[in-house]
Amino acid sequence: MTRESTDILISGGGPAGLTAAAAFGSAGFSVICVDPAPPVTEADAEGADLRTTAFLHPSRAVLQAAGLWDRLEPQAAALQVMRIVDAGGPTAEPRIVKDFDAADISDEPFGWNFPNWLLRREMVARLADLPTVSFRPGLAATGLFTRQTEARVTLSDGSTVAARMVIAADGRASTIRQALGIGVRTLRYGQKALAFAVTHPVPHQNVSTEIHRSGGPFTLVPLPDRDGQPASAVVWMETGPEVARLAALPVPEFEAAMNARSCQILGSLKLATRRSVWPIISQIADRMSGERTALMAEAAHVVPPIGAQGLNMSLADLAVLLDLAEADRGALGEAKMLDTYHRRRHLEVQARVAGIDLLNRASMMGGQTFRNLRAGALDAMYSVAPVRRTLMRAGLGVR
Repeated sequence: MTRESTDILISGGGPAGLTAAAAFGSAGFSVICVDPAPPVTEADAEGADLRTTAFLHPSRAVLQAAGLWDRLEPQAAALQVMRIVDAGGPTAEPRIVKDFDAADISDEPFGWNFPNWLLRREMVARLADLPTVSFRPGLAATGLFTRQTEARVTLSDGSTVAARMVIAADGRASTIRQALGIGVRTLRYGQKALAFAVTHPVPHQNVSTEIHRSGGPFTLVPLPDRDGQPASAVVWMETGPEVARLAALPVPEFEAAMNARSCQILGSLKLATRRSVWPIISQIADRMSGERTALMAEAAHVVPPIGAQGLNMSLADLAVLLDLAEADRGALGEAKMLDTYHRRRHLEVQARVAGIDLLNRASMMGGQTFRNLRAGALDAMYSVAPVRRTLMRAGLGVR
């Protein structure tokens, strides 16, 4: 049986785990990152993740520390305005349109949007440049044994890695979290999301648009031009049966449905990619740390794709972990460090999960009376400038 040692073993090779590997590797720690599935790094390849991720402004510092920002910035689509459209009237057309402009609180955009497959491509390339990082796709963490001085992780090839700290970034069904016996609280909505990209005749002008009617938001997020035409990523949340119906429609019928749902805000949308389906839940772990182990990203928290919170919460986890690790390198993975990490993150995560849950339930409202109440609340909150600015800062995670 092969046995080796490292400072940090990261279970999970999604964007959060890869960013963590790049950040700790850039800081000089030895890192092994494993994931059972090789990353798909081309848009047209089978299994490509067609969702996009908007990195909000505070996440840029983490990406810079990881040596990733210079690779990503040339391919970014800036998010200058977050537009909320209420189309919850008797007919599917805009009745309230409110713009939250980053210029009200900063001289920079809210954030920058990237396709997830592209993030994986650039992150894997960055890891190849780091001599202290070993990325091992095709291997899974299958077992965990911890003691006060170290953690031992068994991999799917039968080898064992001794690590000073384990980072669980292995998703909502985290093997590492289960091995630690940490419970989770899960909320199910009966929703799923369709993710795809579209082209459209009207330029998006760096405006991200959430259109609310019922079932969940229809969100258009700016992308760089595609084949000379303006392009956006779409996340369309609906009930599970409705998503199944939409996903099975022939392209002409699907385009007709999405144009009706989009209220043609950007003109006639044309489907530019295949459609992928993702389940929607909220989930939060009872703790974000265990012996010699930190939970981050979806191993610790899952939220619906509203307000670009998911991966930005994960990078906030990473920022705290990295800060604590660099403050006292000799204490890496010790109980005091990990307890501090849990205290600094868990209450904030609980608040964000609860807030996104409330927004999602409001967006799902189907009755006309409730939709009218939602529209009234949006209008009232937007009309008070200090409240509007406070909401924008809260969404970014800054004060």
